[in-house]
Amino acid sequence: MMDLTRNQFFLIGFVALLLGLEFRAVEAFELNAEFSQVLFKQAAPPLAAVNSASQTFAGTQGPVVKKTVRPPDWLGWSLMSIGGVLILHSWAMKKPGA
Repeated sequence: MMDLTRNQFFLIGFVALLLGLEFRAVEAFELNAEFSQVLFKQAAPPLAAVNSASQTFAGTQGPVVKKTVRPPDWLGWSLMSIGGVLILHSWAMKKPGA
């Protein structure tokens, strides 16, 4: 098993910190129509899938519904704190090659 180096800890922490900042800055994400349909097909019961398939063949497709995802507040704060801890831990580690 490969050990994580100082640079890898820093990169993971930096990405987690940036993702946390992004989740704190954005209130909601609106998914596009294609991805929303994929999610609805996976979550729908089998009978609804048959009905939607018959509507597709008949050409009576309803209006396109886009799914909105609202991340919880704690997600941004936890990612920022985990990222900060990983960055500080990477600074405390030995430099590579030393």
